[in-house]
Amino acid sequence: MPFFDAGSEFLGFELPHECGTLTFMSARIKSPPAPSGHKIAAVAISHHRLPLAPAFNASWDTKPRVHFDATVVRVTTDTGLMGVGSGDRMLGFEGHESLFLGQDPLALERHFRVLSNIDFHYGRCWPLDIALWDLAGKILGQPCWKLLGGLANRVRAYASSGTLRDPQAQADAAERFLAQGFPAVKLRFQRGDWRDDIRALEAVRARVGNRLELLVDCNQGWRMAWDTQAPWSLKDALAVARELERLGVYWMEEPLHRADHAGMRALRAATGIRIAGGEMTRQLHELRELIVGGCVDVVQPDAALVGGITGLRAQEYHIAFTPHTWTNGMGVTANAHLTAGLADAPFFEYPFDPPEWSLARRDFMMAEPLQADHQGWITLSDAPGMGYALDEGRLLATRIG
Repeated sequence: MPFFDAGSEFLGFELPHECGTLTFMSARIKSPPAPSGHKIAAVAISHHRLPLAPAFNASWDTKPRVHFDATVVRVTTDTGLMGVGSGDRMLGFEGHESLFLGQDPLALERHFRVLSNIDFHYGRCWPLDIALWDLAGKILGQPCWKLLGGLANRVRAYASSGTLRDPQAQADAAERFLAQGFPAVKLRFQRGDWRDDIRALEAVRARVGNRLELLVDCNQGWRMAWDTQAPWSLKDALAVARELERLGVYWMEEPLHRADHAGMRALRAATGIRIAGGEMTRQLHELRELIVGGCVDVVQPDAALVGGITGLRAQEYHIAFTPHTWTNGMGVTANAHLTAGLADAPFFEYPFDPPEWSLARRDFMMAEPLQADHQGWITLSDAPGMGYALDEGRLLATRIG
């Protein structure tokens, strides 16, 4: 049984939606729970850097990536238990540790509010929320997917590519994903001219036919700090959408700037392709505006970057929830628990694009990588918490700062 059932209630409201009615439900504690018998004794943060040779040429980054950074958060109790999380860099958290020390680790709503305040003033510190959920599972002896609702213990992964290949090489990669059992693959755009992107997509469709669902990430929602290229206009995005319709693409991700809600609404009304977005939407109210405003068919907040698990455990009906999750294997695992426990997601993002983005690179901080099986399923265990373990030797070897 989800441990939020006791002493909690669901507050719901309905809002008009272009495809019917959107019901937004949010779980909130209405009375303080009984003390858990544990107190937070320490919050420790370490930073790690894995050199990448050869470099990883991410489609969304104009600079080759010669290293991969990961931040690990450990929350320990006075009873000797430890929860672990990872994701963003925890910038701005230093000096706020005292806000959590001595607190009951199961007071997750209280901790969420403190982290939300820190997020407003400083940086995205949501990996701490993930560590607290891992700890909650260990205290209660339950996997997080059960604590979050227990809808399912598995999610169907799609292979999320990260690099830009020529049409022939892109088709070869898609064929490899198909042979490994993935039901879908996400291809990246950003080759400079979208017509070149379409040629790569055409090559993939010609090679795999309808044996793979194809998803497209246009990467127009945001830029790296040094990238000043303007995003597409609505007319650009609509021209691309027409081509994606012709090629039977399942969804079109981030086709416009993240703040162009009017453009997303208009694009969604003009095309039959599902519009996806919201992966790095900073505040939960901005995410709600995307949903309520009828801007997207698929909402993609990442628990490691936006609101943590606590903030995202709301359920939106008549809209697909399938989180963006491109941090590392621990962040992917946390999002998998959230999705399995709460949502009927059609697909779940699984960053995997070897050799440039392998499991050895993505999950270097973990004792065992998060694997998808021969049919693309990620099955979560009954181990308490998140079910992952750290590779302490690798973390020691890669520690920086």
